[in-house]
Order: sequence, then C-alpha cells, then structure tokens
Amino acid sequence: MPNKILITGGTGLVGKALIPLLIKDGHSISVLSRTKSHPSDHTVFTWDYETDHLEDGALNGVDTIIHLAGAGVADEKWSQQRKNVILESRTQTSRLLYDKLKSSEHSVKTIIAASAIGIYGSGNNPAMMMEDSPTGSDFLAHVTDAWEASTRRFKELEVRLVQLRIGVVLSNKGGALVELTKPPVAAPLGNGRQFMSWIHIDDVCGMIKFLFDNDGLEGPFNIVGPRPLTNREFTREAAKTFGKTYLPIPVPKLVLKLMLGEMASIVLGGSKVSSTKIQEAGYQFKFPKLQGALQDLKNR
Repeated sequence: MPNKILITGGTGLVGKALIPLLIKDGHSISVLSRTKSHPSDHTVFTWDYETDHLEDGALNGVDTIIHLAGAGVADEKWSQQRKNVILESRTQTSRLLYDKLKSSEHSVKTIIAASAIGIYGSGNNPAMMMEDSPTGSDFLAHVTDAWEASTRRFKELEVRLVQLRIGVVLSNKGGALVELTKPPVAAPLGNGRQFMSWIHIDDVCGMIKFLFDNDGLEGPFNIVGPRPLTNREFTREAAKTFGKTYLPIPVPKLVLKLMLGEMASIVLGGSKVSSTKIQEAGYQFKFPKLQGALQDLKNR
C-alpha cells in the first residue's frame, strides 16, 4: 500500500539511493532540507534545527518518517566545533522532529531512524557485536548513544520506531570504497587487523525497505553484511577487484594520526558486527560476499 514518506538527509549517500526505489514502489516522497530545491519527483520542505524551523505542511498526511540526517563524520578534521556539529546535527534534528510531532495532530505511524555501528566503539573487540552488546566509550560511541537516545523519545508518541545501526557502506558514489580506490596503491591501515563491518548500498536500501514493510519489527537493527572482514582482507580484495597494486606493508598508525588527528580512530579502529537479527527476521542479502559486492560496484 502506498505511503506518504518524509525523509531527512535525502541528499546523503543512503538517501540518494533510497528515494528512487521508494518512488518506484509507488510511495509519495517529500524531503526535509535546509535549502529549497525543485526536483521533479518529490517535494522539498525546509527546516533548520538551530532556529527551530520546520516549514508548514511538512508533516501533513505523513505516514512514515525516514530520518537519515547527520553531518558526515569523515568530511572534516575533528575540531571541537566540528565535533559539536556531528553531535547536534543528529540529536537536535531528532529533537526538532519530536517537538513538532508532539505539538501537532500528526498521522505518523512509523519512524525509521539512522544510527551507526559506532555505538559499539572502535576498540577492535574480537567478539561479535549484537544489538544488545555494550556501548563503547570513544567519541563516536558517545555520539551514537546520544543519537539513539534522541530518537528513542519518538516512542513516547506511540509510533513504531526502528533504529538503523549502519556499517561501512560500499558505493561507487562516495564513501569508504571511493576513497580507498583513488590511489594507485592500496595498503592496510595500522596493523590491518581491525574489523570492517561492510555492506553494499543496495542491501542498505533493501534492509530499510524490508523494515519499512514489516510492521512487527522495531528497535535497533545492525545494517551490515554477514561477513565482516579485517582491514587487511578488505583492502587486498578491493585492490584485486579495482586493478590497484596491493602493498602488504601497512600505513603506520603514527602517520595516520598525524594526517587525520583524532579522526584516525575511524580507520584504525573497528568492530565485528553481526547481521543475525535481521536475517532471522527474514532478510536475504543481495551481496553476502565482498567479492560479489565489489564486482557489482566496479561494473556500474
């Protein structure tokens, strides 16, 4: 049955891939954005959490909100100001939506909210992380924990809430894979033993659609592939697929810290995250193995 869906973060990597699929399924799509634009296939409403602005009419008749908004964690070095933007672009956008929904006669039944596997921390714990595993203690774990706390408030509004703990998204439009395959030579980072819980962009969208369609599913779900790999394994396979020279000598941790500062924890740390919960709910992967995922993206 067609829904009226409101999407935040529609210009991000996941949003851009997801919107055409939802439109193809017959859903009516509108997007919240800080600036007005006029695409032919969906309506754009403006919002700004810093001024508590949400354009009139944005919530009218909306059945589902897919909340993907949040500043990119790897877009800039982590100054204190940038850290605040990373946190507030997640928690304050959620607060704004909550406040506007609470104060209106809304028709929203489901909210699907982005989160990240960063909640488990980047301490390279060899244990498999499940949805009930403990929260980590680093900056991104703190951000993600606060992010989920801000979206848990939606449950007070008696809506179905799904939280998407998204892993390392593989796409040919941006993200980790594009950065990795830019140089002619690919090498492991740090000791190369840190886990990368990767997922093909089509499976991210597939999981969101699956969770959207299945009304009985709620709470947090790990949005990752079934076979996490070490950075060394991932880099070797990516180099092979994209015709890069693989250099087994790793890029030293010190060099990465000098280049990236505290943000180096993104590439030096990792977690081994399980997709068991969503698989047991019935989701079937399009790309369960890295080789197939990389080959598909290369061929596009």
